[in-house]
Amino acid sequence: MESIKCLIIGGGPAGYTAAIYAARAAMAPVLYEGNQPGGQLTTTTVVENFPGFPGGVDANTLMTQMRSQAAGLGADIRRGNIVKADFSSHPLKLFTDRKEELLADTVIIATGATAKYLGLPSEEKFKGMGVSACATCDGFFYRKTDVAVVGGGDTACEEATYLASLCRKVYMIVRRDVFRASDAMQKKVLETPNIEVLWNCNTQEVLGDASGVTGVRLLRKDGTVFDIAVDGFFLAIGHHPNSELFKEWVETDEQGYIVTKGKTTQTNVPGVFAAGDVQDPDYRQAVAAAASGCKAAIDAKIFLK
Repeated sequence: MESIKCLIIGGGPAGYTAAIYAARAAMAPVLYEGNQPGGQLTTTTVVENFPGFPGGVDANTLMTQMRSQAAGLGADIRRGNIVKADFSSHPLKLFTDRKEELLADTVIIATGATAKYLGLPSEEKFKGMGVSACATCDGFFYRKTDVAVVGGGDTACEEATYLASLCRKVYMIVRRDVFRASDAMQKKVLETPNIEVLWNCNTQEVLGDASGVTGVRLLRKDGTVFDIAVDGFFLAIGHHPNSELFKEWVETDEQGYIVTKGKTTQTNVPGVFAAGDVQDPDYRQAVAAAASGCKAAIDAKIFLK
């Protein structure tokens, strides 16, 4: 059994930033990275909107530097997963995939959220080569090209209108004959001249070659199969917060995002904090996640006092 002052779960921008601040605050943080060190950001290539890198920065390089900075300041960064939590008493109990029991004075949950994909093999094949789940992150690379957005909700409409400001043409692939989005978002899409809505369509396959995505094969509800030529294929069918492990103890909203109190990162459990995409259904940006990681470390320090 090991006693830890500050345990951080998750190795993305929120987790690494929390570790940096906790280490500088002499909290001796221990961070478990999980299955995807670096988090969701590592599924993209160049990051051009993270402050401090005028020419952009390779996503994996950025996360490696964050990790190295945290480790250099004294954070104990470990490969592995937390597989069970017991927040019924204090100190807080957690268990690793190596059957180790940990006792923590504070816990920062920074497990992120996972973008929902269609589950197509071709989609997986071209991930990072034209397939993206973040128009804000990657749209810049598709300026003056044709792209497709999958989805019919508010997020899809927002992504489509954002891309329309950059791209030559945006196809919206909607599986029904109506949007699920709000009236205001629907109006915005339908009034944008370079957005074409493809109703009653499902994606059969993402097409491409060694250079990346070249098109999409669609199946219309009436049985018609046809292809469209695009350079980018954007998923906008939602995200799934990685909060299942903690739902027995911490409050979540109807989508599964961890609820935090006011402007803080404090959950309903004393000493348990949440940072990054696991508690943020709105922004989902690396810089926002890093900022909340900073807040979580400061909130944990205040709690320990």
